[in-house]
Amino acid sequence: MGVYHATVWPRWSDMDSYRHVNHAQTITLLEEARLQLLYGEGARHGAGMVDGGLVVARLEAVYHAPLFVNGYPFRVALSITRMRVADFTIHQVVHCGPSEDDKVGVVADVTLAPYDLQNERPRRLTDAERDFLAGWRSGGDEGV
Repeated sequence: MGVYHATVWPRWSDMDSYRHVNHAQTITLLEEARLQLLYGEGARHGAGMVDGGLVVARLEAVYHAPLFVNGYPFRVALSITRMRVADFTIHQVVHCGPSEDDKVGVVADVTLAPYDLQNERPRRLTDAERDFLAGWRSGGDEGV
């Protein structure tokens, strides 16, 4: 596996007065791409990661080019760059169009932590979750 490719469609309401996707809406598009991997692929592989809760612990986004709302989707490449006992980091690269040949608009690193909603506290990754995430690894340090 290695890299997961998601397609996200910007909405007219994502646009600011310059016709490009507003910063806050860009963060939402990043989330939509992550959910395709974690909900969609995770469920298909028996690792329903977000069923018990998942919270963003850290998010860093670097903007390289504006994302214009022009009737085309954005291609987002996702891979796991770090996995620890109770969190993991997803590296996301957003292309300005539907192809990997389109220029890169945004690069983000998002650290997520599993969360026990019933007991209202962080939890460790399960073996099934770790196995699923390991299939999308692309480097980085394993952590403890």
